Amino acid sequence: MNRRTLLTAAAALPVANLLRPRPARAAAAISDGVVKIGVLDDMSGVFADQQGMGDFIAARMAAEEFGGQVLGAPIEVIQADLQNKVDVGLAIARHWIDEEKVDAIFGLGNSAVALAVQDLCRQRARIDVPIAAGTTDLTGKQCSPYGIHWTYDNYSAAKGPATTLVKQGQKKWFFVTSDYAFGHSLEDNATAILKGLGASVVGRINVPLGETDYSAALLAASASGAQAVGIAAGGSDFINIAKQMGEFGLIKRGIVPAALNCSLTNIHSLGLPAAQGLIFSQPYYWDHDAPSRGFAARFAKQWKDRPPTAFQASTWGAVTHYLKAIQAAGTDEAGAVMAKMREIPINDFMTRDGKLRIDGTVLREMFLLRAKTPAQSKTEWDLLEVAEVIPAAEAFRPMDEGGCPLVKA
Repeated sequence: MNRRTLLTAAAALPVANLLRPRPARAAAAISDGVVKIGVLDDMSGVFADQQGMGDFIAARMAAEEFGGQVLGAPIEVIQADLQNKVDVGLAIARHWIDEEKVDAIFGLGNSAVALAVQDLCRQRARIDVPIAAGTTDLTGKQCSPYGIHWTYDNYSAAKGPATTLVKQGQKKWFFVTSDYAFGHSLEDNATAILKGLGASVVGRINVPLGETDYSAALLAASASGAQAVGIAAGGSDFINIAKQMGEFGLIKRGIVPAALNCSLTNIHSLGLPAAQGLIFSQPYYWDHDAPSRGFAARFAKQWKDRPPTAFQASTWGAVTHYLKAIQAAGTDEAGAVMAKMREIPINDFMTRDGKLRIDGTVLREMFLLRAKTPAQSKTEWDLLEVAEVIPAAEAFRPMDEGGCPLVKA
């Protein structure tokens, strides 16, 4: 085979052996003669639009733009669908590590799956990089020396909108929460922030992942005396809850939807007539500045002719930083690479002087984004504006509050 990058959109099981003869340098520095990256994501479920194949495309772009190889060894990128099931995601990750010799797993856009895979990677000394999973347990009591919570977490997602809405007078909250690790973590973090701001929680209800009828939950919220409904859900679940708040008249009554986890594609699906004024926190918006627009243009050429979400954009950054760390370490051994990932500042089109903490949190600025009015929007994806820039030190949970054993050590 020639010396081009080995990039494949392989399905979960099995992955064909595409390795070429090892260069002498790669044989000495790189295990198995190839740097193999897996993108394990929701490719077909409620989060697929904001993560999914877009994350894989971004990872593949990162490998290509890095030059297709590192330390003389080719970079291979594969993908699989975790199906939002712990047993499925864990089985794929185990096969990838034990049989396919995957060096690092990215994506993991489901908190329950991310926690399970992080535990496996801890046992196998493999690097895992959750991009869109939100649970703060990843950097708290279940932190790992090989785990990196890359884009955001449920604390940073909740901090901006909760603080803003309380300042505007919405001090009584009702939570509609996805009934799994992500939703419970998001509600817990938001509740702690609200109590610190002097607000109160007047009720809560759990709903199954992938539910479509939220009438019972929203009627309970309407009757509770709440001024805001904290939507502790993501993807299409968030979209459906927000839409049905309008359909059931909650918004006309002055009850505000609190977008604790939202994405560019969610706003696009809602439409600006329904979404206008919604605020939420994320670290990237495609039209923020020239570097952001530059990546968005490259991404759009490869995926659906549309700009990336923050998760898709940050997948590029995470893979690029990983490859830089391998280059600097002179090896793909996980411990050495992690040391370099912590040492090297994170600088790309969406992160300025970012830092990887010992607990696995990536510290970076967060944007408080606001959905535009229909009159303000000039194009299909001209949907948001940056209302505020939240400094990293304020956006993320203090390290000594998470309970990560690595911090104590």
